Amino acid sequence: MTRRRQIYEGKAKILYEGPEPGTIVQYFKDDATAGNGAKKGIITGKGVLNNRISEYLMLKIGEIGIPTHFIKRLNMREQLVKTVEIIPLEVVVRNIAAGSISKRLGIEEGTRLPRSIVEFYLKNDELNDPIVSEEHISAFDWATPQEMDEITAYTFRINDFLSGLFLGIGIQLVDFKLEFGRVWENDEMHVVLADEISPDNCRFWDVQSGEKLDKDRFRRDLGKVEEAYQEVARRLGIFPEMNSSETNTETSNGKGLESI
Repeated sequence: MTRRRQIYEGKAKILYEGPEPGTIVQYFKDDATAGNGAKKGIITGKGVLNNRISEYLMLKIGEIGIPTHFIKRLNMREQLVKTVEIIPLEVVVRNIAAGSISKRLGIEEGTRLPRSIVEFYLKNDELNDPIVSEEHISAFDWATPQEMDEITAYTFRINDFLSGLFLGIGIQLVDFKLEFGRVWENDEMHVVLADEISPDNCRFWDVQSGEKLDKDRFRRDLGKVEEAYQEVARRLGIFPEMNSSETNTETSNGKGLESI
């Protein structure tokens, strides 16, 4: 067996050199962190569930005409994606006050915001991913004005689409984090959605009970973390294709945002 070259290891994923030029294999780990790594643990089966959930959502987003880095799922823990030059920004969409915005602005958690708010954070763990303005982004050339227009337009479309999708299965999309990257095709650069969309980087609340169905259960020591991830997959229609032994013991060979 040919040993694959590891390109990068983050908090939640490992990236390997892909089988063809311009591709990367993205491996989802069970590792969990909070507070930019201050708290660490394992959420059993998280990698399997996040792989399947992200695959499902990336395909759905692609169907509404938004380009993504996703190519195909390879197995229970890995997917093949396009090689992208990551734009060094974390794009956070907020529909309901929770997490850092409640602390920063003194807004009670659970308050529906007057409108959806998009915030930008610089991807830099050493600086604790500071919030930045479009003025900073332009001045330091982290992204061009044209790229920011595309990113913002894509972000609002994704929010509208996912909010409706999750509401249809009884889940409020409270907030979530996106990342984008640059892909070159035929000497032209395109902005595409990258990274993942999963309970690691989204806040999901049950519409009826308000129960948290995301990584906040790990961050806040609420318990039943694995069950929350499984519930999201079940409601999306993914869970029937898996069983508990697959999520708990599958070990195929093959960076969550704390600011939200």
